[in-house]
Amino acid sequence: MLKAYSFMMKLILIEGGFTLKKLAFIFMVLILGVVIVACGDSNGNEEATADQDNSNEQEKNNNEEEATEEQLEGSLTAYVGFQEDHAIAAVNQFEEDTGIDVDMIRMSAGEILARVRAEKNNPQADIWYGGPADTFVAAQQEDLLQPYISDVAVEGISEEFRDEDGYWTGVYLGPVGFASNQVFLDEHGLEAPTSWEDLLNPVYEDEIVMAHPASSGTAYTILYTVLEVLGKENEEAGWEYLDQLHPLVQQYTTSGAAPGRMVGMGEAAVGILFAHDIIKFQNEGYSDLVMTTPEDGTGFEIGSVSIIDGAPNPELAEAFIDWAAGPTAQEVGQQTDNFQNLTHHDAQQPEQAIDLDDLNLIESNPLRAGELRQEIIDKWDNEVNK
Repeated sequence: MLKAYSFMMKLILIEGGFTLKKLAFIFMVLILGVVIVACGDSNGNEEATADQDNSNEQEKNNNEEEATEEQLEGSLTAYVGFQEDHAIAAVNQFEEDTGIDVDMIRMSAGEILARVRAEKNNPQADIWYGGPADTFVAAQQEDLLQPYISDVAVEGISEEFRDEDGYWTGVYLGPVGFASNQVFLDEHGLEAPTSWEDLLNPVYEDEIVMAHPASSGTAYTILYTVLEVLGKENEEAGWEYLDQLHPLVQQYTTSGAAPGRMVGMGEAAVGILFAHDIIKFQNEGYSDLVMTTPEDGTGFEIGSVSIIDGAPNPELAEAFIDWAAGPTAQEVGQQTDNFQNLTHHDAQQPEQAIDLDDLNLIESNPLRAGELRQEIIDKWDNEVNK
């Protein structure tokens, strides 16, 4: 604009001074220049403001993304009650899906409960993953668990398979079954047992294996099942049965699944354990392993997950619960031949899983089973296992 004005002034001077027409022309040029400059400044300001707004919005989005990433960073510790291969596969999938690292320690459910008790005043883990719900109920009553209601669970898992206050969430089901060695059956002219009474046949003396209820959630489920089926009307009848069964037991293992492998290897005639573990051993090649279930009634676990009270990383622990409750997490077991029945209605049930509709299942009451857990184990240890 200034250059144009200078040019016009030189032109006027060259032509010989000022006239009225020339002055009017100069004023018109000046006014036009002011308008052009003003418009240019206005457009520049608007563009600068827009650029600043875009920059602020981008910065906001970046901050939000960074905040989300921060929530998924870090590591947590999980006590896992699955079989080893299932536990590893699940943890690896969680890390891949969320970016959160996991330090996993694998134990039986009873061992996890004992460890969480011992660490009550100084919790060392964030998550308890796997094992019967009654074990979680026992922990809840001792103020060892932290409630968290997962939207994923509420939307996809029936109320009967989760605690209404969020202390535990059921992610799979597992009924009790019998694993028998076909070679032993053939040698003794026997059919595989199909009732609890069948196990009392003297031919099974020192040939039955099951886990110890103090260390194994599987074993406690077995005790509770026997007392419910045979002691429903008369509790003492259930205890009398356990007294009769005890002399026939060759060994009480630490792990609930171990009896299945022992029977498959011919080290025992019959094992009592969860059906999905029997199916797993069959898939691993134990061709002499036969699975049956007690027709007079069988119990089942609601395998659960929970946050440990005082978890060092509560936000990461909540993310784990959300993940574990969903279909992707529940389907992981099939990668390692673990075929539990799944609780989320969108989860793809394993084709190899036992059909629950074919079983005579006792009524599920994890709250009652959890409340009676220590009492039943103590009585069994003092009056039966002696």
